[in-house]
Amino acid sequence: MQAAVMEESNATNIEQPIALNNGQEQVSNEQPSSPTSVATPTSTNSGTGNATPAFSYDDLFPALPANTSASVPLSNSAGPAIARVTSSQKTQVLHVPGEERKSTESEKFGEGESKRICQQITKETGAQIEIASGKNQSLTFLIKGKQSELLDARRKILMSFSAQASRQVSIPKEHYRVILGKRGERVRELERLTSTRINIPNQGDESDFITIAGTKEGIEKAEQEIRQLSAEQYKKSSDRTTVPKIYHPFIVGPSNENLNKLQEETGAKINVPPQQVQKDEIIISGEKDAVAAAKAKVEAIYKEMEKKCSTVSVEVAKPQHRYVIGPKGATIAEILQLTGVSVEMPPNDSPSETITLRGPQVALGNALTVVYQKANSVKSVEIKAPHWTHKYVIGRKGVNMKQLEEDCPNVNVNCLEDKIKLEGDPENVDKAMSYLTEIIRNYEQNFTYVVMTVNPSYYKHIIGKNGANVNRLKDELKVNINIEEREGQNNIRIEGPKEGVQQAQLELQEKIDKLENEKSKDVIIDRRLHRSIIGAKGEKIREIKDRYRQVTITIPTPQENTDIVKLRGPKEDVDKCHKDLLKLVKEIQESSHIIEVPIFKQFHKFVIGKGGANIKKIRDETQTKIDLPAEGDTNEVIVITGKKENVLEAKERIQKIQNELSDIVTEEVQIPPKYYNSIIGTGGKLISSIMEECGGVSIKFPNSESKSDKVTIRGPKDDVEKAKGQLLELANERQLASFTAEVRAKQQHHKFLIGKNGASIRKIRDATGARIIFPSNEDTDKEVITIIGKEDSVKKAKEQLEAIIKECDEVTEGEVVVDPKHHKHFVAKRGFILHRISEECGGVMISFPRPGANSDKVTLKGPKECIEAAKQRIAEIVADLEAQTTIDVIIPQRQHRTIMGARGYKVQMVTSQYDVQIKFPDRDATEPVEGLVNGETNGVDGETTEEPVRQCDVIRITGRIEKCNAAKQALIDLIPIEEELNVPFDLHRTIIGPRGANVRQFMSKHDVHVELPPSELKSDVIKVSGTPAHVAEAKEALQKMIEDYEADRADRELRSFVLQVDVETEYHSKLIGRQGAVINKLRADHDVNISLPKRDDPNQRIITITGYQAKAEAARDAILEIVGELQTLHREVIEIDSRIHSHIIGHRGRTIRKIIDDYKVDIKFPSSDDAQNNPNAVTIIGKEDDVENAKEALLSMAEDYERDYLENLPPSPQPQTVGAFLAGASGGSNNENGFIIKDAPWEKQKQQAKNLTAPNTQSQEDFPHFSASGTPVAATPITSVWGPKN
Repeated sequence: MQAAVMEESNATNIEQPIALNNGQEQVSNEQPSSPTSVATPTSTNSGTGNATPAFSYDDLFPALPANTSASVPLSNSAGPAIARVTSSQKTQVLHVPGEERKSTESEKFGEGESKRICQQITKETGAQIEIASGKNQSLTFLIKGKQSELLDARRKILMSFSAQASRQVSIPKEHYRVILGKRGERVRELERLTSTRINIPNQGDESDFITIAGTKEGIEKAEQEIRQLSAEQYKKSSDRTTVPKIYHPFIVGPSNENLNKLQEETGAKINVPPQQVQKDEIIISGEKDAVAAAKAKVEAIYKEMEKKCSTVSVEVAKPQHRYVIGPKGATIAEILQLTGVSVEMPPNDSPSETITLRGPQVALGNALTVVYQKANSVKSVEIKAPHWTHKYVIGRKGVNMKQLEEDCPNVNVNCLEDKIKLEGDPENVDKAMSYLTEIIRNYEQNFTYVVMTVNPSYYKHIIGKNGANVNRLKDELKVNINIEEREGQNNIRIEGPKEGVQQAQLELQEKIDKLENEKSKDVIIDRRLHRSIIGAKGEKIREIKDRYRQVTITIPTPQENTDIVKLRGPKEDVDKCHKDLLKLVKEIQESSHIIEVPIFKQFHKFVIGKGGANIKKIRDETQTKIDLPAEGDTNEVIVITGKKENVLEAKERIQKIQNELSDIVTEEVQIPPKYYNSIIGTGGKLISSIMEECGGVSIKFPNSESKSDKVTIRGPKDDVEKAKGQLLELANERQLASFTAEVRAKQQHHKFLIGKNGASIRKIRDATGARIIFPSNEDTDKEVITIIGKEDSVKKAKEQLEAIIKECDEVTEGEVVVDPKHHKHFVAKRGFILHRISEECGGVMISFPRPGANSDKVTLKGPKECIEAAKQRIAEIVADLEAQTTIDVIIPQRQHRTIMGARGYKVQMVTSQYDVQIKFPDRDATEPVEGLVNGETNGVDGETTEEPVRQCDVIRITGRIEKCNAAKQALIDLIPIEEELNVPFDLHRTIIGPRGANVRQFMSKHDVHVELPPSELKSDVIKVSGTPAHVAEAKEALQKMIEDYEADRADRELRSFVLQVDVETEYHSKLIGRQGAVINKLRADHDVNISLPKRDDPNQRIITITGYQAKAEAARDAILEIVGELQTLHREVIEIDSRIHSHIIGHRGRTIRKIIDDYKVDIKFPSSDDAQNNPNAVTIIGKEDDVENAKEALLSMAEDYERDYLENLPPSPQPQTVGAFLAGASGGSNNENGFIIKDAPWEKQKQQAKNLTAPNTQSQEDFPHFSASGTPVAATPITSVWGPKN
């Protein structure tokens, strides 16, 4: 089998002699990588003293390597490599022979599935692919892209189009990890390079075979690479040797020096167990020869030390052991390096104090001396100091500790529970001990503290508004007052001078005694009444608060969702306030009586009155709130709210309006309550059918609790009488008997059973006295007909219905004669009239003769009764057609579109309502009609101008004469009118809405056209055009919008109250809270907008609050209360090296966040602006004790980081410059006279010409020309200012 052939060429025609991986070329002559490779300049200065040194120009500025290819043309590929800018795009040609293709039984190559596969590969790899097919079924692919894209595309193409083979290679499992590489990168790269798929078994699999799938060539390449990797692993080895643990330090050496040296010499990896791991075995791995050499060297060191070593033991106090060990064992390593002796320490959990020294006999004495020196180099003492004195020992902002550091350096001070521990140089420790003891004695004599147990509910009263009470005591008595809430203890701690603490304790105790005499009371008030209790702008609640100034009234916010109102204050005032509050609630409840009044929808506009005059008058005179349903709402109920007597009066007045405008009456019928359920029927079917039959009257049954026998009927007088008769009839039937039966009939026969206008079903009801109920749209079973009444009546009705249903089910045929001239009327509009007759007559089938058949017989097929009903209906329609006439209506053609409406729905309503046909003229028929002039005939549209009537103005109506006249009037009523309405210009934008959405909705809803004046005119006049009825409705809606707008504008003015609060900028972040939680809660609780200053605002302290005045003031008080709490917090600034701030903060702030959470403080690191003044300053804010604890933790962390990080930080390398060479050449002395450079180009030029000229830009040597054309540029014979070329 012939392997796939792959050709490769560059994407551009420019050659690349030496290509790098990144697409650039490598320059063969490299420059020195650093100044260190430049020869040190040699000074020609001789002798000593202040003589000016002279340096050679060639030494200071060495020449670049000679360009030996300057004269060679750029296009000469035989010359040395020349760096060029080339394209990273490459091209590969991949050839797949026909016998190696997967399948040749497909559509024309390059189309269908093959095209889709290539497009998918292009999408996945980014390479461009062109495909071609040979006559021998071979495939050729042209692939363009970057090198990595080409490899990926090539592999995917071969997998998709080339026949795939597979091979299994046996490799030991321990070599799998090497073949896989880190995270499987090596095997993926191998797959990419060989265009194969390599499957390596899991560790748990029993198979030792690696499966390679792909082309034959790719499989061979992959197998070769895998076997080569496996062969390399066979060369590697590992060995173990046992060396007693006590000799491991000599093998490792100080700071791993010996171990590193052994590994470098042998090339093997030596793994010595850590000091804390009690193992003697040392593991060596690497090449076999290297492992053997390393093992021999390790055993040689062990044998040598075993012969030379002696031991000596010394007793050292256990606390001093850590000074012998040193930080991370550094001191032990130091002793080993200085003396060659290993120091063996007892375990930390062992009580033993014996330290063993092991090493050569001659070095043990020196090592013993060093151990004693290290053990006694640090002294540790403890000073008794009560915990409350610790902060005074530290001093404000750590001033005492700073002084201690200056006077007693290298002394570590650690504050414990009731003592202070000092460690350091013995002399300095004694000095520090004396200094601190004096401070502690002074504070114990002059200062004291007391702890008072206080109910937590008194805290806010003790602190006062914005901390006023506590701050006053602190300023006057020079004491510190802290509230402690720890482990269920609620204490107030007072510290300071003894007299001040005593006085503060007395004042606080008086305040607590007073608070204990106060009373707290909860009043349960329905949350729906809370807003009424507060009153408009808080007037009502403010009146009560002014009356009882010592009582605090807390009304829950709407978000709290509770009914409890809290009162707190002196007992007597709280009781009086409670009574007044309940009295106010009672008044509000009395004025919140609600009643619903059903008013027929058509009378709502008369209740409102012109411009809302009627409803406004009723509201004002009865002091009630009256809510009407929205215009599009089908609900007819008007809701009245207020005092009971006022509500009843408003109800009477509204009902009076309805009664005056119609014959609406209300009657009561006495029916025994025991018959209510049977009269109402299952699911209210029976009573609903009665209300529907009787014109939609309202029938209201009394509640079951009232035990009343009066049923109320309300509606038009005739309908009420009809419903009354049916109810009494039903009641009489129930008194005699109540019987129910069901009959099933197909749904399409129901209309036939009911008959036109209910004639058939009414006939059965009158004959039998039974009530027949057909299923409604909501019923699931559409075929069940329910019969209710006396048993005999029900049985008779059931027999009659079953007889009719039986006839409907028996299909027969019939004929009716219809004049052919009327056939077109029946079959027009896709047989709309025939479908309607069929539905009305029980689904009868009606067939008219085909056009041109010259027959007048119409065939009917269906139940006999249905056929007779259909015949009668067809005869009625034919009679109407015979009696039809046509009349003309003159309406100008420009108004025809308005009359027709969208998609002709208006004119369709007219034709359906009056059963007529309306034909509009062709608008292009502009010929005048003789004898007719607009303004003289019909007076249409109210026009008085005399203009001739055109053919396109004449609308023809066909039908019975009386229906034609009614339809004509309906069309005239559709002629639009235009009226003007004054609407405030400010409201125009609201009417228009976003992108005109509101005005389009308004016009669609009221079926009118609204024209608003241009904005530059600022006119109040709006034009409304449409039918008179619709224009009237639109005017009422606009008037209501004006009223709402005026009310909203007044409300906006009230909401625009602005209040400014002056708050220190440092508290702004706390007011915002985490992710804006605090400020968002303030905004939500008080329904205000709170704005913080922007960066460019002149006054960064001002916070602006916008909203209702009362709510803005409440929000201001809440902000000031938060600020007051923040001002009581203790603040302290400590110094921590800015280089370790990031270590203290931790990854994503985790470390510092844990400290903040643990110690309940806020920690601020310097910002970019603050860092210019003091980059090391770290601020801690919180309660004083918490601040102290956090401070200790931070300083301890800082000390550890300084010791472990800063001390080991390597010094930054100094850049090597010409100045450095000059300084080195002059022996490091600072020569004030400068230096001289000899043989510089400018010196040579001066020798040639006295006048120094600027460099010549035409010189090819000074300013060479870069040319990619490959044509050599002739050198211009101009002398360079820099001298002859090197």
